[in-house]
Formats: sequence, structure tokens, C-alpha cells
Amino acid sequence: MLQDGMIPLEEIRSRIKRLQQRMAVEGMDAVLITQNVGILYWTGTMQTGYLFVPSVGEPTLYVRRSVERAKRESSIRTVPLGSFSRFGETLRRDYSVLFGAEQPPQVGADLDTLPATVYLKLASLVAKASGEQELYDRGLSPLLDASPLLRRVRMVKSAWEIERIEQAARSLDEALSDALPELREGVSELEWIAKLEYGLRLRGHIGSMRLRGYNQEVPTGMVGSGEAAAEPTYFDGPAGGRGLGPHSPQSVSRKRFARNEPILLDLGCCIDGYVIDQTRTAVIGELSDELMAAYAAAERIIREAERLMVEGARCSDIYSAALKLASDLGLSDHFMGFGADQVRFLGHGIGLEIDEWPVLAAGFDIVLEPGMVLAVEPKFTFPGIGVVGIENSYVITAGGTPPRALTRTPEAIIVK
Repeated sequence: MLQDGMIPLEEIRSRIKRLQQRMAVEGMDAVLITQNVGILYWTGTMQTGYLFVPSVGEPTLYVRRSVERAKRESSIRTVPLGSFSRFGETLRRDYSVLFGAEQPPQVGADLDTLPATVYLKLASLVAKASGEQELYDRGLSPLLDASPLLRRVRMVKSAWEIERIEQAARSLDEALSDALPELREGVSELEWIAKLEYGLRLRGHIGSMRLRGYNQEVPTGMVGSGEAAAEPTYFDGPAGGRGLGPHSPQSVSRKRFARNEPILLDLGCCIDGYVIDQTRTAVIGELSDELMAAYAAAERIIREAERLMVEGARCSDIYSAALKLASDLGLSDHFMGFGADQVRFLGHGIGLEIDEWPVLAAGFDIVLEPGMVLAVEPKFTFPGIGVVGIENSYVITAGGTPPRALTRTPEAIIVK
């Protein structure tokens, strides 16, 4: 019987197979995966180390810490890293056919997340293993950027992964239902989200939501009321929230809920590592006509996105359609942020991270495939007033049928 949260062996084998197939197509002989989420995805453990996957043959996880736990959790060959300074020699020994070939191997790595100092060291070690030290000394790195390849492989989710996301959606819906009676005038954003997070933790939420983006982080969610929700911040999303100060300039603040102001409940939950992303709009009292019109526009845009999000559709076309609809409704200036702080996407992939591929954005011409899971979040920001919008997560289905919604909370504005 699997331990709670363990990834089944057949899942890992399928993921490795798909990765090796993609590597063969792109002419990459091996990839070196260093990011903890990537290591988890392809091995079943998140212990610190380096995962080496050849395009042909058995992968190996070289573990720095904890070797004992990694061996217990990992579904692939797992060995101690040993001396990091001799890692190149270890690779050459373990993969002698690859590194002993007349032509040096094409080795990629997850360069989008790899710190520069670690990259430089790994590049030097791989150069030694490949016999390319002279080229490395002249400034030519033997490590290629495998980030797009790795992210593409992870775009399509298995039935097992989708089940985890659906469980996160159920947990969020239940915890939100329990916390909504506490959403009252005079309660602070911080007080309310603490009640929500308590309910989520009891249901298995890991307590955080993982992001891949550099210098980006996100707590369980963004709860913002009135002008606090519309306050601009560094977070790469349509609404970041005021936060608790310059040290935490996003999500909830100590502002108290007031009557007749929009309350944005942009929430998530992470079960067995997999996240759900959902937004609902609430109000204590009633919203102005301007905000009600904007919310109606968000509903129209998400319905249009649902119509277009079918197998074979291009992500960039769906984003273009949303921009046009926002413009036709006279709300372009407020769509997905305001002014210089507007973001340039409509939706994003979710899975082990909350900013996965594909992205509904200009220039992102990847076509949708069955099993892709995306969060679609049309929102409208009014500085000094607030933010309204909606967000659902969907799985793309086969045969040109509409996507299946994974979020469970009813869409209507929550009126208290």
C-alpha cells in the first residue's frame, strides 16, 4: 500500500518515458534536473540532489540529503551524491557510453530555476565529464537550456494528477463554506484568511503554493477588500493585494471588511503537492452598478474562454479573444490590472506549481491537448475602489468538447 501522498511507480515510469521521448525528438542526449519540484515529479521524492536522465537508459538520482529518505520514496535508481567536486567523474563512470563517445553529449538543465553559482559549478563538472574542459575555459558552456522541454512534458496531466487537483478543489470548497459565515463587517482580511487556512490545513493543505517564477511567491491566497485589493504590487498577477508591509507586499492586510465594497477571494489549496486555483467575488451589502457591469464582463469572458478552450485551440487565440471582448465592453483599461500594472495573460497552467505551462497569452502558440489543466481568471481592477472577477480551473477534454471545470464553489457573487 502506498504511503499518503506517494506517487505510484507507474506514474514515474510514464513520466520518464515521455521525457525521454521528447529528448529524442529535440536531439538532447541527457538532462540534469536540479529543482526540487522537478526532482519530485520524475522520482517521487523531493530530497536534495541532482537527477540525471539520459535519453536512453536508466536515470539516476544523486542525493545529498537525505539519502535514507530518498531511497525510501524514490521510484528510480537512487545513490548518494558523494563529493560534489567529483560529480563529473561520477557521471562519466556511471554513463561511460554517453560521456565516452567521440561526440560530446548534448546535456540540458533546468536553467530557468538554476542559481548562477550552481550553474557555473555544474557546467564545469559536466565539461570535465564530456572532455570539453578547454571549451568551457574559453567561455562555452556544455549545459543547454532544457527548461522549455521539461515544462512541456509536465503540461499534460495524468488521471492520477487530476484526481489530486480535484481533491484540492473539494477541500477548498469545504473550507470556504465553513469560513464564509465569518466574513462580516469589521473582520480584518488577516483574521478571516486565518480561519480559512485552519480549515484547509485540517483537510490536508500543505500550507503553501509553489511558484516557479524567479522572486515570485504566493501564500494560500489573496483576500483583498476595497482599495486594498486594487493596490499594485510586484506579484505577477491581476490583483496582488496590499499585504502586511514592504516585507510581505501582497495578499491580506489588516484592513477590515466594510459594507458595499468588493471583496476578492483569490484562493488556493495544495493536496499531495497539487494545487487548485479559484477566485470568487463577495460583498457585504451591494456593489455599485459600475462594479456589477465589470463582474458581468468577467462572466462573459470566462464563458467565451470555455467555448474556445478545446483540443487543438491555440493559447494565444484565446487570449486575443478575451482582449477583444474586454475592449468591446469598454473595459480594456481595467482588464487584468490597471495602467502599467496590467498583466499580459488570461490564464495559466496549474499542477505542482501555480505558474505552469501552458499560458493563455500573446505569443504562446502552443495548442491545447487533452489533460492540460488551466486556471482562467478574468478580473477588473478599479484603483481606489477594488477588484472584481472570477477564476475557475479546467481540464482540457478530447474531441473538441468543452473543458471540464475542476473548481466546485458556485460562481455567483457571494452576498453577505
